[in-house]
Amino acid sequence: MRSLRIKLALALLCACVTAAHAVQNGPAPTSASVNAAGPFATASVAVASSSSLGFGGGTIYYPTAAGTYGVVALCPGFTATQTSVAWLAQRLATHGFVTIAMNTNNALLDSPATRGTELRAALTYLTGATAPAAVKPHVDGTRRAVYGHSMGGGGVFYALTADKTIKAGFPMAPFNTAQTSFPTITSATMVLTGTADTTAPAGTFGTPMYNSIPTTTPKAFALLTGAVHSTFSANPGDERVGRYGVLWAKQFVDADTRYTSFLCGADQAAYNTAAHFASYLSTCPY
Repeated sequence: MRSLRIKLALALLCACVTAAHAVQNGPAPTSASVNAAGPFATASVAVASSSSLGFGGGTIYYPTAAGTYGVVALCPGFTATQTSVAWLAQRLATHGFVTIAMNTNNALLDSPATRGTELRAALTYLTGATAPAAVKPHVDGTRRAVYGHSMGGGGVFYALTADKTIKAGFPMAPFNTAQTSFPTITSATMVLTGTADTTAPAGTFGTPMYNSIPTTTPKAFALLTGAVHSTFSANPGDERVGRYGVLWAKQFVDADTRYTSFLCGADQAAYNTAAHFASYLSTCPY
């Protein structure tokens, strides 16, 4: 009997801890709402490049409504700047996240591994004492994620490998000729690739990267029908990229279970058509 009481107490404690970390920002989602801008009004703050930052500056987007929000750093790819990921940073902000569309220190030469370090530096800045005063009251530094395109997507894998406290990663068309195996990642990771991407073909990069992540880690892989390398950085953004970018952050940064069926349920099944995906894999249920 005493053993049963202990087990019940532990179960209740776990439930309370889980509930304490779950955040519901905004109204209940619909399939239409996750495809579009969210309900939050936003503002932005420019971050000037400085050698002390550890990354090349960028732009912060944040909800203006009172409250604290999870944090997402977004890294561009080879030769690209913050403008290539700004649309997704803005979309996430309207759904209740503080985001930074970052520049790298050297867009031409920074490797994926270096971009991983810069992604972590951007998170450190955004959640630290030197963050802009207007942004600080809105930041929950315990809930963080890293997103990236191309070499920036490759950088996501390094950031997640180095910092296990990051809640989620979202590499888009990841590119990295140096390494495609990341078997120690424990953060929830969704890999997006395109059927028509000849720059970072799924079979060369995205697929082996995804497969290398342990099956015990929450993960998903989407091969977008007709998508090319620039699909993930085009503005306005592709519906599928915006949709799953929001869903992944809501599920794993906010732990908002109102979004679960869009990743592992009837809503996901309805959306998972050949017009959207040539392949969709996951370790559901989450």
